[in-house]
Amino acid sequence: MPKARVDEALTRRERQVMDILFRRGEATVAEVMAELPDPPTYSAVRSILRILGEKELITFKEDGPRYVYLPSKSTVRAQEDALKHVVHTFFDGSTEQAVTALLRLSDAELSDVEIQHLRESIRKARSSGR
Repeated sequence: MPKARVDEALTRRERQVMDILFRRGEATVAEVMAELPDPPTYSAVRSILRILGEKELITFKEDGPRYVYLPSKSTVRAQEDALKHVVHTFFDGSTEQAVTALLRLSDAELSDVEIQHLRESIRKARSSGR
């Protein structure tokens, strides 16, 4: 089965579980259940985790008698993939339009330090050819 991307081919529940795992870093079935809105049964959550494993989006490790589940890729990589998808889908591939939209958000009040960090990030991206 080809590797799925986090931003496609997920049901609402699968996306909720992935969000929990990215936020926490790792979790048991019980921990996932505790954070799901209107949680399904324990068996249903295990089934969702099995499906996410089959899609190669998560992996697990054994911790005594229980399994601990975690995303297959780092949060940073998932963030990059999600942003690429958003820029491509909603901004016709324009990074400038996406950044402008972010800056127009009402809660996007940037401090002088944050603006300087953005300038440095832009400078680094330019020097690396991006």
